[in-house]
Amino acid sequence: MSLSALLLGCSNLPSLEGRSQTYAYTKEQVADTYFAKALAPLEAQYGAGRSGVFPLIEADDAFAARMMLAKHAQRSLDVQYYIWQRDMTGTMLFEALHEAADRGVRVRLLLDDNNTSNTDAVLAGLNGHENIEVRLFNPFMLRKPRWWGFLTDFTRLNRRMHNKSMTADNSLSIIGGRNVGDEYFGATNDVLFADLDVLSVGEAVRDVSADFDKYWHSASSYPLERVVSSSKALPLTTLREHAEQIAASKGAQQYVESLRESPFITQLEQGEVPFEWVNVRMVSDDPRKGLGKAEKESLLIQQLQDIIGDPQVDVELISPYFVPTESGVEAFAWLVRKGVEVKVLTNSLSATDVAAVHAGYAKRRQALLESGVILYEMQRNPSQVKRSKGKKRFLGSSGSSLHAKTFSVDRQHVFVGSFNFDPRSANLNTELGFVIDSPRLAQRINHAFYDEIPAHAYRIKTMPNGRLYWTEQQEGGVKTYTNEPNSKLWRRAAVRVLSWLPIEGLL
Repeated sequence: MSLSALLLGCSNLPSLEGRSQTYAYTKEQVADTYFAKALAPLEAQYGAGRSGVFPLIEADDAFAARMMLAKHAQRSLDVQYYIWQRDMTGTMLFEALHEAADRGVRVRLLLDDNNTSNTDAVLAGLNGHENIEVRLFNPFMLRKPRWWGFLTDFTRLNRRMHNKSMTADNSLSIIGGRNVGDEYFGATNDVLFADLDVLSVGEAVRDVSADFDKYWHSASSYPLERVVSSSKALPLTTLREHAEQIAASKGAQQYVESLRESPFITQLEQGEVPFEWVNVRMVSDDPRKGLGKAEKESLLIQQLQDIIGDPQVDVELISPYFVPTESGVEAFAWLVRKGVEVKVLTNSLSATDVAAVHAGYAKRRQALLESGVILYEMQRNPSQVKRSKGKKRFLGSSGSSLHAKTFSVDRQHVFVGSFNFDPRSANLNTELGFVIDSPRLAQRINHAFYDEIPAHAYRIKTMPNGRLYWTEQQEGGVKTYTNEPNSKLWRRAAVRVLSWLPIEGLL
């Protein structure tokens, strides 16, 4: 193939004409389903415009909840993710969607195409099922090598769908920070992400369904068969065999056994999940942001501002990829000057999985500290990855890298979703989340900053000469570091070089 033909192939997108038009089933259409009937008494008693929420803190509980949605759905599954790995948990969830479709459940699967390089065959196989339709958001027309696409279509392909949601029968939804993969569900001995999702019922679910429909019909969502040839399809019998082989493996059996031991599974199966019924407002970017065509007022960040307004007492922020930029530093400084306490937890250099993002944060770190912001950086402790659930930590009993995206304002409003405090989330990627009016959940975040985070994170401060230092609480006292803790010299040097580059707007 000539270079000109190759480049031309990267930029030519298929037509969307004739694309199917399907929508979420109405509350009335799903009234006879398992979930709707089970939840009807709760909605009648506590509903009245409110929503029930339950935080999914433990990684294996988050996986179990997703499997439960797939297992008991009877009418529809609407599934939207940024990353879906073809590993143990990813394969088990793929097969769960397949099994649901075999029962007659309509499955709509919308994936961002930036991370599907090894799943084309599985997706094509699923898409061949009469009850499953797969779409790709901002697809790469040249499947291999993907990076060629950036040469001719960088503006579009640099914009990704970062939303994460799973909804069953328009009755139960899971939204939050977790993608689909072993590292998000505590199913690997390597990096484990400390993350946060919310299981929701009531009015918020209908909002998520309506938002899914907007993305499903957006100008960035392409039917899989117009991008990936059906000749590449993995037979669904093979997918089932792969899932069965995985389930029979020693590693999977240990993981499944840990699921069985979870009291949350019993709560799910017996309909005893202790939902908190509160006011919940969904915030979401207009999907036209994926093409750079969204109006300012339709962006999530503007919706957050409209709902929360200006903090008066405190802001407690947990963000794995925290790149405040110069304007963000000024905004935090303004809050501190007017008496608002601002506390931030992000990843340390040793815990982050994206060094370039850490570089964008590190260049603003001193200014944040000088403005009065309290900074913590999560430690990476591989030897402590598995911890006792009895401690009921807000960030879960396992995790070697922070991935949760949440914050509380004035001990009243709590955000949980996919939004990172960085330029990419604000300006490039599409995002989704809930603003939950819950003093109870806000208090849990507050307690975490006082009781939990100091024991598992470095506190950063400045010396009289302006130099930074890190403190770590240990049994024998406090240990002090004058360089990024537990990081190699070459990695610190790489971050320093990256901080000099004009890439902040891409982070």
